[in-house]
Amino acid sequence: MMCFKAAVPRTGSLRRVLSMGLPTLWGAVAVTYKLTCPLAQQHGLGARAVTSAVFFAVGTGLILHVRRALLRELRQARQVAGTAQSVLLRPLPPRIDGLAVAAAQMSADRGATIGGDLYEAVATGHGVRVVMGDVRGHGLAAIGTAAAVLGSFREAVHDEPDLGGVLRRLDRALARHLRERAERDGTAAEEFVTVLLLEVGPDGELSALNCGHPWPYLLSGSVVEPLSCADPMPPLGPFPLPADLSGPGCGHLLPGESLVLYTDGAEDARDAHGRFFSLPTVLREAVHGTPQTVLGAVLTALLNHTGPTPTDDVALLVLQNTRRHGLGSGARGTARPATTCPQPTTHLT
Repeated sequence: MMCFKAAVPRTGSLRRVLSMGLPTLWGAVAVTYKLTCPLAQQHGLGARAVTSAVFFAVGTGLILHVRRALLRELRQARQVAGTAQSVLLRPLPPRIDGLAVAAAQMSADRGATIGGDLYEAVATGHGVRVVMGDVRGHGLAAIGTAAAVLGSFREAVHDEPDLGGVLRRLDRALARHLRERAERDGTAAEEFVTVLLLEVGPDGELSALNCGHPWPYLLSGSVVEPLSCADPMPPLGPFPLPADLSGPGCGHLLPGESLVLYTDGAEDARDAHGRFFSLPTVLREAVHGTPQTVLGAVLTALLNHTGPTPTDDVALLVLQNTRRHGLGSGARGTARPATTCPQPTTHLT
C-alpha cells in the first residue's frame, strides 16, 4: 500500500517562524547588550545616550514588526469575509429571463460589506421570482439570519408552484434558525424578518406576498406609484402565517415599466437636520432610465442626503421589463387605485 503525505505550505510555516523569531531575536539583542556590553555599564552621558538609542531602535523594530503582522492578518480576514459575504449576497446578472436587473446594498456596519438586508432574483419554471428582506438589526450579527432565509428561498423557488408555498418554507427555515440560535446563545427570541416575495410571469403578470415590508414602486411612463395598497402581513418570526396566502392582485409589468424594491433604510434615512430621504422624488427624476441609471441616481442622492455612512442598512433592486412581447395597455390593474395608496411608513429596524 502506498501512502501519500499532504504537503504543508512552506510559506505559511516560514512566516509563523519569523513572526515568533524576530521579536525574540530583537529582545535577546537588547538584553545581551545591557548585560554584557561594557558601554552599557557606564553612567556617563554618552553611554546613556548610546544605550537609549539601542533600546529605541529595538523598540521601534518591534512595533513596526507587530504592526505589519497585524495589518497582514487584517487584510487576510477582510478578504475571507468579503468572499464569504459575496457568496451570501451574490451579484445579480444584468438580465434575467427578459428582465433587466440592477441591485446594490450598503451596510451601516463599517466592518461588513453586507448587513441585515437581503435580496435575490431567480429565473424558474414558474417565472422570475424575487425576494427582498430586512433582518431586525444590522451588521455582522444579522448575517446568519439573512443566510438562513436566502438559502431556503434559493431552494424553494424551484420546488414550490406558488409563492404561498415559498413563504411557508422561508417561515419554517427562519423558525429553525432562531430556535438553534436560542439554544446556542439565547439571543434570537425577538428576532424577525420583513419579507417581500414577487413573481413576474412570462406575460408580465405580477404576484406578490408581503410580510411587513415596504411595497415596491412601479415606474410607468412618468408615473411613480406603489405597486399595491394592501396592508402587509406581520413580519416573519413573531407570528404564525395566516391560512390564506393568496395575496393581492398586482396586475402586469408591461414592457418598458420598472419596479424598484427597497428596504426601509432608504426612506428612513435622515440628513443632519433630521429630514427624511424622499425616494419617490428621486425616482420621478430618473423614471425613464435603465435599471443601472435608476440605481445610480438613488444611491448618489442617498449618500448626498445622509453622508458617506448610512445609519441603517440599505438594499435596492430595480427590475425593468425589456421583453418585446406584452399585453395591451389596459392589462395592468392594482387592487385599489394607486392614488389612494399611503406612503410606506414601516420603521422596523
